[in-house]
Amino acid sequence: MAPPTFADWEALDVRIGTVTRAEPNAGSRDPALALWIDLGDEGIVQSSAKITDLYAASDMVGRQVVVVCGFAPLRVGGFRSDVLVIGALTASGVVLLAPDSRVDAGSVVA
Repeated sequence: MAPPTFADWEALDVRIGTVTRAEPNAGSRDPALALWIDLGDEGIVQSSAKITDLYAASDMVGRQVVVVCGFAPLRVGGFRSDVLVIGALTASGVVLLAPDSRVDAGSVVA
């Protein structure tokens, strides 16, 4: 397999979103949170994220997260997941990526 190119990175739609609602995804096989994420002009999207090792639903509302957009929606335990919330995999669980300063919801990651 050839290594990714800069054009591959440019093809991704990576944005900053603000979580507006979070609750346990009761239908998921593995513990996960159902998130509603504001992407500004793109509207509210949903994601099921396996982040419960380090985050509770009550921690998430108002938090800004990095998401990858543009994938076909998936169903995770009956919940529609539109975007992929990204973080660093650690021995303790996923540590979410976020901007150092507050930015507008929907800001493009460059």
